[in-house]
Amino acid sequence: MYTMKRFTLAHGSGGVETQEIIENIIRPKAKLWKVPDGIGLDELDDGSTIPLKIGGEERHLVVSTDIYTVKPIFFPGGDIGKLAAAGSINDVAVMGAKPIAVMDSIAVEEGFSIDDFEKIMTSFTQVLEKENVALIGGDFKVMPKGSVDGIVISTTGIGIANKLLKDSNLRPGYSIVVSGYVGDHGATIMACQLGLGVSGELKSDVATLTKVMDIALKYDVVAAKDPTRGGLAMALNEMARKSGTSIIVYEDKIPIRESVKAYGEMMGIDPLVLASEGVAVLCVSSEDAKDLVEELRNNGYKHAEIIGEVRREPIGKVFLKTVVGGVRVIERPFGEIVPRIC
Repeated sequence: MYTMKRFTLAHGSGGVETQEIIENIIRPKAKLWKVPDGIGLDELDDGSTIPLKIGGEERHLVVSTDIYTVKPIFFPGGDIGKLAAAGSINDVAVMGAKPIAVMDSIAVEEGFSIDDFEKIMTSFTQVLEKENVALIGGDFKVMPKGSVDGIVISTTGIGIANKLLKDSNLRPGYSIVVSGYVGDHGATIMACQLGLGVSGELKSDVATLTKVMDIALKYDVVAAKDPTRGGLAMALNEMARKSGTSIIVYEDKIPIRESVKAYGEMMGIDPLVLASEGVAVLCVSSEDAKDLVEELRNNGYKHAEIIGEVRREPIGKVFLKTVVGGVRVIERPFGEIVPRIC
């Protein structure tokens, strides 16, 4: 039995507390966790799947749903509309699927600015148009003042996959690659929430990952994930636990902006737990890793890097080899990392 009696902001941060709610309350209430031969609540991947046959060939319908409640609604690098569209597309793309459609459900607070709503919807639909993803339906509600903080957007992304990528597919001896700087989005939102101001190169990295995944799928990539809530630390821990492997990453290889490190140090937050919204974590064969990184860099992802490797044991653990030669465990994040981040 789950012993806590009230929700805290930590329960929505995507770390240990979020997983406890899913594992102790949500999953036990459901009798069916997936459709036959599909992926569902049993795996808790970025999306769920329904097997299909198209033209006599096996395919996978990939479906992902999410709620976006970022604060502030407008932030350096984007807004809640751009974030919702890109995030929904990315959850489908990192499972190896081509995103084809999105549905949305939007709740706004009574008195919310219609001009701001139009700006948000312009951002949202511009992302979909650029990616040739259809907005096929949704819902819209207005809540009494004080019932919701500004605007909340819920999306469902839909895609079709030939080759399905899963968190549980990690293989010992394979390399871990990231497609760019990590922690930009989390540091930006954190700075905005604390009124610190954002300057220089730092801004949210919110962007779609379809181009990254198109490149990645040319190689022997077996798993992919976007390190959103809980950052790189949570993404790697989930992949290691689900695949029954361990991961070691090298501190000097992880691309992190100096400004992100500075904000993290100021606030006492490890940059590895700060969210990214335009970065993919990829598990690729060691033979293909250098070629994948080179092609990513040649296509504009200048800070793509091989950051570590998958090992057999100890199962479910993630380690960081520090620049001074030591080794520490990268734990799953817990507590209120950065509330209302996405």
